[in-house]
Amino acid sequence: MLSLFESQLAHVPWASRWRIAFWLPIALLVTLLLGATDALAHGVTLGDKGYIQEISGVKLLPFVYLGAKHMVTGYDHILFLFGVIFFLYRLKDIGLYVSLFAIGHSTTMVLGVYFNVGINAFLIDAVIGLSVVYKALDNLGAFQRWFGVQPNTRVATLVFGLFHGFGLATKILEYEISSDGLVPNLLAFNVGVELGQLLALAVILVGMGYWRRTAGFVRHAYTANVAMMCAGFVLVGMQLAGYVVFHV
Repeated sequence: MLSLFESQLAHVPWASRWRIAFWLPIALLVTLLLGATDALAHGVTLGDKGYIQEISGVKLLPFVYLGAKHMVTGYDHILFLFGVIFFLYRLKDIGLYVSLFAIGHSTTMVLGVYFNVGINAFLIDAVIGLSVVYKALDNLGAFQRWFGVQPNTRVATLVFGLFHGFGLATKILEYEISSDGLVPNLLAFNVGVELGQLLALAVILVGMGYWRRTAGFVRHAYTANVAMMCAGFVLVGMQLAGYVVFHV
């Protein structure tokens, strides 16, 4: 659908893009406000942190809940998913890309915690912010125009899914989850993540369905992706700033 978007966008007067000047500051402000909360990117709230540290044994339902809560409130995940499905219209394509993201996310989350493999939380979350930037640029056709090359979107979705999973695994490792019932609890958490992803995806698809039927979708799609790209850069900047402050 990208070629259709570009062909339609070519007929949109440049003057109409002044709206970017209005939307971008709002996007940046919202992202900064979100970043100021306790649950920065892959962060876990203090209550959930205490619960994870204190419990032991198999606790399937609580971990399903925690996994779903993480996905629904994980705005970096939501932004990336939003970008992934932005120009996908067929359920078959949506299912394929969401499945690739889920496979990547699930693999590194479970294996990262099980084998105690973590990455600095600030750096991995900066990469996750870059995934949002990448997807926005891809939607805008920037790589094709700038470099004459179109990245493999399926491979990119899977690879960035791996990074998203490492982000969560790193946080879980910081909270020293009990080894008693570790595997069942991790699997339950992952089930919750996928349920939360489906819920978030359903909301996005309903909203996109209404938006795509409006006359201004193509014109506003440009603005939305530029705003998403800027939000991704803000996420990257916040994480790198955190790394400098706390680790340098």
